[in-house]
Amino acid sequence: MRTLCIDTSAGSAVALHDDEAGVLARARSADHRGHAERLSALVAEVLGTAGLGAADVDRVAVGTGPAPYTGLRVGLVTALTFGRARGVPVHGVSSLDVLARQVLDLRPGSTVLVLGDARRKEVYSARYRELGNDDVEVLSGPRVGPAAELATDPLDAAVDEGPVVVAGPGSLLYADVLPPTPGAPDEVDAAVLARIVRARLARAAEGEEVALGTEPLYLRRPDVTPAAARKRAS
Repeated sequence: MRTLCIDTSAGSAVALHDDEAGVLARARSADHRGHAERLSALVAEVLGTAGLGAADVDRVAVGTGPAPYTGLRVGLVTALTFGRARGVPVHGVSSLDVLARQVLDLRPGSTVLVLGDARRKEVYSARYRELGNDDVEVLSGPRVGPAAELATDPLDAAVDEGPVVVAGPGSLLYADVLPPTPGAPDEVDAAVLARIVRARLARAAEGEEVALGTEPLYLRRPDVTPAAARKRAS
């Protein structure tokens, strides 16, 4: 089973993953504002590197954020359009879940606090622990707010059992209040989406309710909203 993996929660990350062979190809752009211009080219690059075409993809996995509106929407629309054109399923996974799984691959058994860049001097955050070898369990979040408030929140601290690994791009931006754990990842590895999707589909087949929806996680309203219609003069 080959999975095309797409995440645009920060830059643009694309990977092609095979359930048996592992990662076949990866490509990334660090540009946080050029998703629409770069994403299609990255998909083509990944397929070309793997020596495969769109017809060889069996499903699509896409990061659902949380992230700013425009970039996240580009990734979701691209994934859904590809899936519709190919007639293959599209599954969504929180981008914070992916980063947490990356940490747990390095630090099994840890409690993980993942921080994303929400701009406006705020972070997206969620706490996790491992769920098997390929998935994560959410302990709290996701939410959005100032990093300083998160650092002193007793409700979040109450779920921690032992040392907490802090990871994600938000920890680099606000290291003065929530310093990153040395060696913890700060970029989404899109290929990990495929592992989480596979694990959740297996649990869903056993009757368990799992999170695989493609609804975007914005956590707050977009910065740009449609202008209100002008009232007609009477």
